[in-house]
Amino acid sequence: MTTATLNDAKMRTFENLESEVRSYSRGWPTVFEKSKGYRLWDTDGKEYIDFFAGAGTLNYGHNDDVMQEKLIEYIKNDGIIHSLDMGTPPRENFLERFNEIILKPRNLDYKIMFPGPTGTNTVESALKIARKVTGRETVISFTNAFHGMTIGSLSVTGNSFKRHGAGIPLHHAVSMPFDNYVEDHDSIAYLDRFLEDSGSGVALPAAIILETVQGEGGINAARMEWLKKVEELCRRWDILLIVDDVQAGNGRTGTFFSFEPAGIEPDIVCLSKSIGGIGLPMAITLIKSEYDQWGPGEHNGTFRGNNMAFIAATEALKNWETDDFSKEIQEKGVFLKKAVNKLIEKYPELQGEARGRGLMQGIAIEKEGLAGEICAEAFKRGLIVETSGPDDEVVKFLPPLIIDQEGLEKGLKLLDDSIKHVLER
Repeated sequence: MTTATLNDAKMRTFENLESEVRSYSRGWPTVFEKSKGYRLWDTDGKEYIDFFAGAGTLNYGHNDDVMQEKLIEYIKNDGIIHSLDMGTPPRENFLERFNEIILKPRNLDYKIMFPGPTGTNTVESALKIARKVTGRETVISFTNAFHGMTIGSLSVTGNSFKRHGAGIPLHHAVSMPFDNYVEDHDSIAYLDRFLEDSGSGVALPAAIILETVQGEGGINAARMEWLKKVEELCRRWDILLIVDDVQAGNGRTGTFFSFEPAGIEPDIVCLSKSIGGIGLPMAITLIKSEYDQWGPGEHNGTFRGNNMAFIAATEALKNWETDDFSKEIQEKGVFLKKAVNKLIEKYPELQGEARGRGLMQGIAIEKEGLAGEICAEAFKRGLIVETSGPDDEVVKFLPPLIIDQEGLEKGLKLLDDSIKHVLER
């Protein structure tokens, strides 16, 4: 049997019984059975290096030993699994530790809200509280933004394919040019002019929402000075600033919050994905105390407060008790950036562009479809890596933050071999 035939047989159940909406199982047609650290294995025992990390959900790697043990112990002791927003020891411990390790050292005065357990839930809650506080309806977002798949989140998402999936008009949002969306164009001056001009057709918004590094949008990293100017504009116009740190946060870019190097202080911060530590569903919305104006139960959800995730998340916070972990991520980011530039130099046919920062980087490739071909070949060779961008034109790197030098080098060698093979075909 050929490899293609074997893969077809493996995926038959998924193809016959599961909805056509499935995505990743098409690009990686195998059945994954086991994972540890930065590696996965399928049911045939084939090993894969993970440069995907659950789309940024597994920053601390697969099946961390200590998190695993604590979860098993909690279950064996009949710990509360589901509790909505009732008080539990895991919830209490997480709140205290997050405040002590993350918020206080950064002089951040945020109330911690637990919406539903996914990224789009935290974005929806952020949009709602911004509108409630300001009494305004419009929210400004940016080109190539991705904020989630529910209606409010889709309204501030740029991707036309995903927006069309809503099936209804998406109102009360205006898209503006992200940093360097148009080369040599001052997008801040453009935005400021729109707000000043009563004839622009743009009402004073409740909030501006942004990602400091646009993940799904193509690994577009905003400059620190641009982020600072957005904050200044928000303060001048009394607009709330929301930073969607669902993918770029939790250390992905080198600091716990991706906006830290810019020296800004958003009014609202959205976190999900790796906040759960071991890959369990969890999201939090950080709201400046003066804007925490919810009525009890005004925004809720059956799974707002995942006790299992609280346990793993609290353990994950130990990585941030000192600056050591952050420095390691930044060093790995420098290594990855150099490797990316070497690949671009080695293969000029790619017409490649290096993007991103920290361990959230990518290679934008001009030729249509080429990034996807490279990722498909990488999978065959044992590397899990995906594309991003409006036309899937970026090979996107999101390895677990705990990956070691050997893992990075091995993954990059597989990528190098894949690029060479695809270009020689």
